[in-house]
Amino acid sequence: MRFIIIGCGRTGARLAELMSSRAHTVTLVDPDSAAFERLGPFFTGRTILGDGLDRDVLLKAGIERSDGLAAVTDSDETNVVVGRVARTVFHVPRIVARLYDPRKVEIYRRLGLQIVAQITWGVNRIAEMLCYSPLDAILSFGNGDVELVEMEVPALLAGRSVQELTVPGEVHVVALTRHGRSFLPGLNVTLHKGDEVHLAVLSVSMDRLKELIGFAY
Repeated sequence: MRFIIIGCGRTGARLAELMSSRAHTVTLVDPDSAAFERLGPFFTGRTILGDGLDRDVLLKAGIERSDGLAAVTDSDETNVVVGRVARTVFHVPRIVARLYDPRKVEIYRRLGLQIVAQITWGVNRIAEMLCYSPLDAILSFGNGDVELVEMEVPALLAGRSVQELTVPGEVHVVALTRHGRSFLPGLNVTLHKGDEVHLAVLSVSMDRLKELIGFAY
């Protein structure tokens, strides 16, 4: 997959190295050439010197063919603007924006961005959000210990029961939307193709949830 990372601070450099080590194609953008010195010798992606707010720089980075973009500069405003441009202008499917001011989380989420609060979420979580598309984290509780995620039921998961998506104490289906109507499902409710499911998941149990639904993707 092809990813663009805007900002080569500590988080951006570590994220670039991690994604590169997973054999993804990574392009890292930063206006300071010295920032790229943070990259280790095993980084195999490419670097572009420039401002992530510059349309020509984004085009040079390959944003029109990108599978995901992470905006992790030290400016909340820059991260959000870059994220919005990537979504609304270039239609990048997966976007994560780093946020320093937690008071703005809900405002920016309403703009359609996945938000990472640096005090609670790390590089591995950003990578997971970029790479794993069937699940969308829409809300984080406490210090990020519990997440509310949503997913659309694919054909191969249709016919399964809510109970098969439940792990006591780790994964719980909290709501199901079908034909525009939302309700609280019992464990024996059967899932239909196209249903929208909301699940409360322990952050440490995301891999467990992926195992439960992985066969369907």
